[in-house]
Amino acid sequence: MAQSLKFSSIGQGTPIVLLHGWGLNSGVFEPLAVKLAERFKVISIDLPGYGDNVDCLPAHYELADLAELVYQSVAEPAVYLGWSLGGLVATQIARTAPQNDVLGLVHVATSPYFVENHDWPGIKPELLATFHQQLAKDIGKTLSGFLKIQAMGSNHIKEDIRQIQQLVMAKPLPDRKALEQGLHILASADTRADLAQIKMPFLRIYGKMDSLVPKKVINLVDNLAKNSDLVVFDKASHAPFISNFQEFVEHLNAWLSDNTGHY
Repeated sequence: MAQSLKFSSIGQGTPIVLLHGWGLNSGVFEPLAVKLAERFKVISIDLPGYGDNVDCLPAHYELADLAELVYQSVAEPAVYLGWSLGGLVATQIARTAPQNDVLGLVHVATSPYFVENHDWPGIKPELLATFHQQLAKDIGKTLSGFLKIQAMGSNHIKEDIRQIQQLVMAKPLPDRKALEQGLHILASADTRADLAQIKMPFLRIYGKMDSLVPKKVINLVDNLAKNSDLVVFDKASHAPFISNFQEFVEHLNAWLSDNTGHY
């Protein structure tokens, strides 16, 4: 690909790439990146059409294209941490990149299949349809409403929302096409069959109070990814790296040290 995504890098050691979710940008990870950089090289990258890469869009905005663009831009072996939609991108990279280039996979509040149906819990299709309709009228208002959903279930919801807004709004609003196509990816991508094929170290982190990835998903994914490690925060929301920051950092640091050879 001729395009290359902008990204920031801080710290030294084993590289870990942070991939954000729909509607947000890498700014949401800033406190986490600073903390992890005490022990690791942290690469924060905005997905195509978001933040610093708002003008960098692939011709076809599909999951495979996003994953390839991120992978080619990073261009070094790394652990990939994906939050929400970013988890789908990270999974795609883990499944398609040369094995030695993906040192580990970390899912944060993500699901291999996001939409609710008869045999899978998830986001109600009507909610995604509502976001589609709202995007046509007012991007800012739509994203503001979505930000509030990130913190639903947290013990300190107002503080979490305020922090997420401050971190994310420091960068440009995302491109409309990226938002619309991102909703399409959330509605259609199904990586359930891929999880059994993950060979590298694999960590899954959830919040029991998550309103977008219901706790019923946890046991279902247990059966799909039998070799993965699991951390569940009882009082966490969809953004456990904000609502449970200190615990999140401790668990992630310990897992990375155990699974990447970094001590």
